[in-house]
Amino acid sequence: MNLFRSEEHVRNWSGFKANTDGGINKLADVAGLFSINFFTKRLEPDYVSRMAEYLGELVGILKGMGEFWAPPEQG
Repeated sequence: MNLFRSEEHVRNWSGFKANTDGGINKLADVAGLFSINFFTKRLEPDYVSRMAEYLGELVGILKGMGEFWAPPEQG
């Protein structure tokens, strides 16, 4: 992960690839992922039995962040 001051700095970075611009997100949005149940409920006794629910929440959030972050479709 690379942190930049602005989207302009990302685009001016020598390692920037134009087809990855969908992956540019605010740090607060990415950090917010770590406050969802998938991460915060790990010490709960029913965590494993509810993992599918928690993963569904994570996948929904990733899809909402754009096509770049969306997990591949299972088929």
